[in-house]
Amino acid sequence: MDINNKHIAITGPTAGIGRSAALTLAGKGAILTLLCRNPEKGEALSREIVAAGGAEPRVVQVDMASLASVRAAGDACLSAGRPIDILLNNAGLMNTSRKTTVDGYEETLAVNHFAPFLLTGLLLPALMEAPGARIVNVASAAHAFVRSMHFDDMQAGKNYKAFREYGRSKLANILFTRTLAQRLEAQPITVNALHPGAVATSLGQQNDGFLKNIAPAFMKIFFRSPDKGAETSVYLCTSDEVADISGEYFANCKRVRPRPWARDDAAAAKLWAYTEDCTGFSYPV
Repeated sequence: MDINNKHIAITGPTAGIGRSAALTLAGKGAILTLLCRNPEKGEALSREIVAAGGAEPRVVQVDMASLASVRAAGDACLSAGRPIDILLNNAGLMNTSRKTTVDGYEETLAVNHFAPFLLTGLLLPALMEAPGARIVNVASAAHAFVRSMHFDDMQAGKNYKAFREYGRSKLANILFTRTLAQRLEAQPITVNALHPGAVATSLGQQNDGFLKNIAPAFMKIFFRSPDKGAETSVYLCTSDEVADISGEYFANCKRVRPRPWARDDAAAAKLWAYTEDCTGFSYPV
């Protein structure tokens, strides 16, 4: 897929694999919308892209921990009046202790699942206007940390465990991808999820303790670089090999089977209904 002059919206583009993906996609001629929490960092990335010969991106501020902010960002993107060829849902976080959003939801699930669910739904009209549009969701093999969504404690109020909650949010990404692909079957839009690999990024560095102080050094030694981690994201955005593939899960630029509980359509349907209720948003498809 030639992405020259294609419009790509990407969340979390100013650090880690999001930054690497943004620079690579801009280098291939794409026109980017950078959805970022810190607009100053977004503008700095925009200047870097322009200095390298790329088209000037549009920067849209969004706090993925606020449903109102996600709605405002969605409206801002739609107000541009331009079709969106690719939506790369890349932003994510991991907390070492339970935190809640301004909406009262457990933050890991809210940022990693509720926000991209809502943003994707809001941007669907612009995606439908682009021929062969693609939605790419950055999930993780961390979905193996859990064996179900644990619907009896979705907000982790009983017993918070950092890796479990992160894993649950990534499981939600895959289940969301699966259901959305089914709902879009009659539309010329594909949606796929991916595992970027264990990547040395800033994930978790908003916390105190281990993840902030020790993990970065550990990651640099044992984990792959953000550029390497971004390869599957870029592959799903650009490759002709996946033009007609939807609802699947990829790692290392290859289709792989996620764990059985990530292929549970009953759980996916239950999660969809729960998420619509929490976000107050119903999909038009």
